[in-house]
Amino acid sequence: MAKAADSRCSWCLASDLYREYHDQEWGVPCYDSKELFELFILEGAQAGLSWITILNKRESYRRAFDQFVPEKIARYKPAKVEKLLKDPGIVRNRLKVEATVNNAIRYVELEKAGQSFAELLWSFVDYKPVQNNFSNTSDVPAKTTQSEAMSKGLKKAGFKFVGSTICYAFMQASGMVNDHALHCPAHQRCTKRAAVRYMPKGWPGRLRQKK
Repeated sequence: MAKAADSRCSWCLASDLYREYHDQEWGVPCYDSKELFELFILEGAQAGLSWITILNKRESYRRAFDQFVPEKIARYKPAKVEKLLKDPGIVRNRLKVEATVNNAIRYVELEKAGQSFAELLWSFVDYKPVQNNFSNTSDVPAKTTQSEAMSKGLKKAGFKFVGSTICYAFMQASGMVNDHALHCPAHQRCTKRAAVRYMPKGWPGRLRQKK
């Protein structure tokens, strides 16, 4: 058991919560718009903080932000924002809270225009997970040309807290890129998950992974 634990990516070994997130979620391709929206908001909330801080607050975020249902968040009034800024269960940063409301509004606008949030995000990797082969966690970049393109595209669409580094962390978390170290058991698992695809409704000519 100790050998298996040691073979994981080194960044996840500090706590059980981190290991569970690493083993079950990080790097696994996600194609559900609402699940992607949750990760998207949490990555923005993490800016300037450690990811474990956000993981520890994740359930509080779900409670505070109506389970991350964009249509509900998009209707938040200023009074709701002020209430959220007093909630100790989340990061009480006005810019981040207001960005969450803004991003929910942009999400709803996008869907009403006929493009899903998932389709927009996955377009930046040509709808196919990028399979990297890094030997060490230290070799993984903080941003790439693809995350730069995502950042510019999302800013153009009106989204906030979408710098290139944030976008790349989001791409790693959502499985748009597989940045598990080669020695990590999750690398092969995520590679297999990315290889099984089907044609999704609404994405003509594109391939998508089965869940």
